[in-house]
Amino acid sequence: MKFSLRHKSIFIEAVCMLYILLFVYAATSKLFDFENFQVQLGQSPLLSAFTDWISILVPAIEYLICVLILVPKLRLVGLFAAYGLMGMFTVYIFIILHYTSFVPCSCGGVLEKLNWNQHLIFNIFFVILAVLAIFFHFSNNRITGNKLRLRTIFALFFGITICVIVLVIALFLMSENIIHYHNKLTRRFPHTPIHTFANTDLKLNSYYIAGGNKEHIYLGNTTAPLLITVLNDKLVQIEKKLIDLNQKDLPFKGMKVIVQAPYFFAIDGTVPCVYRGSVKDWKAKLIKKGGEYFTTAEAIDSTAIAVCTYSSKNGEGVLGVIHFNDNAKTILNPEILQKQFDGVFDTDGQLLYSNGLKRIIYLYAYRNQFTVADTSLKIDFRGNTIDTISHAKLSIVKVKSHHQRKFSKPPLFVNKNSTAYNNLLFVNSAIPGRYEEDQMWKEASIIDVYDLSKNSYLFSFCIYNIDGKKLKSFFVQNDKLYALIGNHIIEYNLDKRITSNYK
Repeated sequence: MKFSLRHKSIFIEAVCMLYILLFVYAATSKLFDFENFQVQLGQSPLLSAFTDWISILVPAIEYLICVLILVPKLRLVGLFAAYGLMGMFTVYIFIILHYTSFVPCSCGGVLEKLNWNQHLIFNIFFVILAVLAIFFHFSNNRITGNKLRLRTIFALFFGITICVIVLVIALFLMSENIIHYHNKLTRRFPHTPIHTFANTDLKLNSYYIAGGNKEHIYLGNTTAPLLITVLNDKLVQIEKKLIDLNQKDLPFKGMKVIVQAPYFFAIDGTVPCVYRGSVKDWKAKLIKKGGEYFTTAEAIDSTAIAVCTYSSKNGEGVLGVIHFNDNAKTILNPEILQKQFDGVFDTDGQLLYSNGLKRIIYLYAYRNQFTVADTSLKIDFRGNTIDTISHAKLSIVKVKSHHQRKFSKPPLFVNKNSTAYNNLLFVNSAIPGRYEEDQMWKEASIIDVYDLSKNSYLFSFCIYNIDGKKLKSFFVQNDKLYALIGNHIIEYNLDKRITSNYK
């Protein structure tokens, strides 16, 4: 079928008008809802690291292309530019669909109604329109005496296509490297990587998660320190047990239970003392009394626990391991906890242990740092969370009359609480990231996931409030996440976007 000069001109005009309508609408909708546009770009697996300048550059280029198309002498340049930009969008969507770990939300405006596959077809259609319009423009110019060679047109198409593909791939690779290894607080939120499986109202908010395995979750209670509540894997209570200590005449102040089935520990760092027993009968025997006072403890196995204690030389925080098979000998490594101000408040944090890695993890509460060490307290590496606060922001005063040091104002938390499973570190962050909506932070707690085997950030997800209450603590076991929120304990299923990262 042959087209006359007039038909080709009409087709070119129609394509130009379609592109102008598309780009003016797209650019204007982006600018009118600029904050939301930046939030969406911030979730892109390809562009999140470059959101600042891309969010401005893309609408500017779309308007510029419209101007080029409107000027008759620059129309061919404008059509090639339109082809290049739509080509970039098409390659971008293709990579999103086939080479990224998750698919983000679609763009705004009317096009938001399209899914990503429909978006790809839509873009390919406009790419084809641009190609046809360029060839018709070339054909009309040859008829009217303009001797632009066909070889030049093909060379331009080839060059632009290669540049488009290389540029988008380069942005993808650079963005992935920046987000995972050099992130400055830009989070990625895959679509619902956790799904609610069970919800139990405990009626009280004094419970804490003492431990768990595939079959059971063990809950301790701060108001009844020796009471253990056992739930099955569907969060149904199957028993309540009172721990029987073989020696009860110690001045307990803060008894806590740590379960690492089939054993458990009952500890109180203010005495200090450590009891050990079996979950079969919940009878515990005193295995350590006296020695170093400690603030936090975490079970390594049935013969050892990691503790946070204080140096007898300077009173600063220090990490240690108590080995019960060696007459309850304590090994200390003062190099693990790093002092910034006083070595006490500034080293506050959470002590974790990964059974899968056989590693001790210490995550600071007021700065974006953590340390990973083996069970002999040899440091493997120091890592950073994506939060940008590297120095604790604390205001500490000395109360001479009571010989105490206290916060003069509430400290700025960076990491609220955390848990570790295999090679993954899950951190409940307290610091909002870039391009994140305030409403999300009011309605949910944000969990950042890190791969300790690669020392890299993976992605984030939300755990939503219940009855206006935020997440208090949580625990991960296999493909389950258990969360305490107000009076409730919730069991979530973790999908493959999380569990596929286990090693």
